[in-house]
Amino acid sequence: MSLDLDPVHRQMALATYRGPLDSDYHGNERMERKPSGKRRVFVQTETGCVLGMDLDRSDNAHTVKRRLQVALNVPIEESSLMCGDMVLKNDLSVVRNDSSLLLTRNFLHRSSSTPCLSPTGRDLQQRDQSGPIEILGCSNQSARIKHLVKDIAKAIQSGIDAIPVCSGLGGAYYFRNCLGENVAIVKPTDEEPYAPNNPKGFVGKTLGQPGLKRTVRVGETGFREVAAYLLDHDHFANVPSTALVKITHSVFNVNDGVSGYMHQNGKQVSKIASLQQYIPHDFDASDHGTSSFPVAAVHRIGILDIRILNTDRHAGNLLVRKLDGVGRFGQVELVPIDHGLSLPESLEDPYFEWIHWPQASIPFSEDELQYIDHLDPFWDSEMLRMELPMIREACLRVLVLCTIFLKEAAAFGLCLAEIGEMMSREFRGHEEEPSELELICMEVRTLLEEREISTSEVKGRGKDKWQFDIDCDEEVSELISNREEKLSVETTFNFGPKGRSGQNLLYKLDESVEEEATADTEGDELPRGDEHAGLVQDKNINVSKLSMSMKNITVGEKSWRHPGASQKCGYWVGTSSGNRSVNEQLPVSSSFVKLADMSEEEWVQFLENFQRLLYPAFANHKSGSAGQRQRQRLGTSCQF
Repeated sequence: MSLDLDPVHRQMALATYRGPLDSDYHGNERMERKPSGKRRVFVQTETGCVLGMDLDRSDNAHTVKRRLQVALNVPIEESSLMCGDMVLKNDLSVVRNDSSLLLTRNFLHRSSSTPCLSPTGRDLQQRDQSGPIEILGCSNQSARIKHLVKDIAKAIQSGIDAIPVCSGLGGAYYFRNCLGENVAIVKPTDEEPYAPNNPKGFVGKTLGQPGLKRTVRVGETGFREVAAYLLDHDHFANVPSTALVKITHSVFNVNDGVSGYMHQNGKQVSKIASLQQYIPHDFDASDHGTSSFPVAAVHRIGILDIRILNTDRHAGNLLVRKLDGVGRFGQVELVPIDHGLSLPESLEDPYFEWIHWPQASIPFSEDELQYIDHLDPFWDSEMLRMELPMIREACLRVLVLCTIFLKEAAAFGLCLAEIGEMMSREFRGHEEEPSELELICMEVRTLLEEREISTSEVKGRGKDKWQFDIDCDEEVSELISNREEKLSVETTFNFGPKGRSGQNLLYKLDESVEEEATADTEGDELPRGDEHAGLVQDKNINVSKLSMSMKNITVGEKSWRHPGASQKCGYWVGTSSGNRSVNEQLPVSSSFVKLADMSEEEWVQFLENFQRLLYPAFANHKSGSAGQRQRQRLGTSCQF
């Protein structure tokens, strides 16, 4: 099977990226539909305050900011209004109904002063008139979600209290129906680990900054939960119904010193949160032997995890339900939850609990292969872009790449465990090495760099455009053929588990510019433990077998060790006092491959070359998998 990019898919691939990240938005390239008339939007500040408001044609970013300032008494000087990657200015036509926006402070100016304003009558009318709960974003929510929201709203109005969840790192709450039964679990975005109103002491950053995982920003796990549900076509993996909501309740946490909540009605606090259907269960996978888990259930959850590059599929977020009935003795059902650390902004080290389960080594069934074959990552990206306009384009690139990898690997005949192994990094000593998937991507990036060099050389020789295109195509074809041949016959640069000798020269990339900017802010960045700059020494590897450009990639010393690694659930529950860095509890991952820094045309070329290098890599993995030792991996279970 091949995913050769026909003209339609090529255009959809181009649509997966619409300009550099964090750039000002000009025009209506990303969102096809132009809303008309009034639209309901929800604007959130960096500290988690939320205001629902109606927009009309005359509104712009300034009027939205002023309403926030009057209603919530928050500073708006030197601030930006964001919708995902886009900085919104005068034209708000791209903002659709039920969208979630974020007001961020510019890092160069951090004045905390707020001028005294006397609200006008129109300003008072613009204050939040929301109901207790409203659905954001998705326009095609299921009847089950809508019914669930109605039940919760009735229970709130009837005085049925929500129940805080004590486990995990972030704030979470069980919401009940009028009968007092748990029907949903709600996770406010401003109560995530690192977020300003985290109730368990893990604070220190504002919404939009790098969070628990550097490739997943604070306040952005909620829409990833919804994305996983939307991507679970036909309820294939059994993800519970999930929606992004604005919900108002007195149970939510607000830490001391967090501004913007003094104008709420009494103790009622409005928050943007993910809402997921509560699934009654008997235990989770950590409390039950895995031998009774159905093969099909493990495969289906694994297929979803690969597509979304789940970095936190630990046993605690696999619920287990015993099935009752005649002939069902001992049978169970698996329910995957907690997908907030999926769809990172660049390739990460995934964590697949199922990778060593025996079920994962059983070949895919015909039904599973048919499901995989029908997956269309470009359609999925467009669907998420329309349903969750706040999703970042870098996340969509990861989705496209991982889905293509899954489709090609399944067609080649790899089982779930083999695919997971190729995507997972290995730890040798105290060093983290790139996965086989990342090595392929690095080799493709090298191809693009060598093509660019060849292009410059041909232009320098003054050839006409026709001859130039022919020369470039011939040189690129020759480069790819050389890579395919090398992947097929070389052992020095083998992608398989036996041939890792070449990886010590493949260094991690520098962190993103945005992370560097956030590190310079006053008091926002917490200590990261033993993270230092340095160089990895050459281990007498045969460099001639590697691409010459690999020698110039810089490296930072690996920083996966952490003093609190042995503590999984020993976190204090309390107020904002005793706050500490989450980095003391969890490792910092290296970033070997980035996808968002490529232009549109480079991204399409990357995908085309990526597919051509996959089959030789699969063959190498197959040939090297016999008798392989258990891979040394570092669990980074977050459980929140």
